[in-house]
Amino acid sequence: MNPENEIDKTEALEPVETAAANVAEARGGVDGRKRPKWLLPLIAVVCAVVLVVAGVVGWNMYRGAKLAEAKEACATAADGVRSQANEYNALLNGDAADAAAVKAEQVKDSKTVESLGKELKASAPEYEGCVAEDAKGLDAATVKLGEQAGWYETHEKSLSKAVRAVIESKAAKTLETAKTNLTAKLGEASRLLADSDGKVADNATRDALSNAIDAANGLKDGNDPAKIDGARKTVEDAINGVNASVQAKTDADAQAAAAAAQAQAQAQSAYNGGSSYSGGAYRRTEGSTSGSNTYRGTTSGGTGSGSTSGSGPAGGSAPKPNLNGAYGCGNSCTGKDDGYYHH
Repeated sequence: MNPENEIDKTEALEPVETAAANVAEARGGVDGRKRPKWLLPLIAVVCAVVLVVAGVVGWNMYRGAKLAEAKEACATAADGVRSQANEYNALLNGDAADAAAVKAEQVKDSKTVESLGKELKASAPEYEGCVAEDAKGLDAATVKLGEQAGWYETHEKSLSKAVRAVIESKAAKTLETAKTNLTAKLGEASRLLADSDGKVADNATRDALSNAIDAANGLKDGNDPAKIDGARKTVEDAINGVNASVQAKTDADAQAAAAAAQAQAQAQSAYNGGSSYSGGAYRRTEGSTSGSNTYRGTTSGGTGSGSTSGSGPAGGSAPKPNLNGAYGCGNSCTGKDDGYYHH
């Protein structure tokens, strides 16, 4: 073995550090100087402070995140309540208010009006909103707002159902009433059409009534109350037209009868004369003769007097009549025991 080679190998080996050397380095370093004893505790304190600060910072960050999350959730819940409340109030102040004005006698089923009244008496929850300042309070507000939103949603549905029931019941009653009125009017129209035959001044009114009856019969079983009521109105107008025509003919016939009676009376008066007797005077007047004859007399004594006047060519005086039965005997009449005068 070559000694030189062994020396070279020994110099080429790296020095090996031991545990003792490491301990010595920690205490004083390789240069033999020692570090202060307070350094390690200081390092530990610094590390602890760093950890605490980091923890506080982390907690605050976590707390802030939770608060922001709670605020967002509460705001969403509040929006939901407002939306549901707006829908409920729109129904309450709109269709529900109109339905509330419907009376029990206007609907087919009065229970629908009672049910609507109960729904309208429900008390809505009081909105509080998101007024809490911490996450716990906001979470509680979120839960309450969710309950309120549920209340509005539920009552909006029940109120809507009650309103719809009243509206449908009123429509059913309206349809029923329209059909009843039309049926009654059709009966009246049919009777009038039969009774007015030959009694109208214008027969076109009866034709119009007949056409209105046919049209109404085609609509009376429908489901549109407006059309049914319109048909009833048309029949009613036609009835009024026939009645007016009947009255016109009645009036015309009455006037014609009165005129005929008056003409007959005038003709009879022109053909016949008139006479009258009053006390001791007799008066006769001829309707077609211009002139008059008047006889006056007395029952005392045996003489009488008389006069005749006239406008004809044969005017003059006539013999005086004796009212005791001796007319025409003049002064040559003598009385007898029988009470009469004789020639």
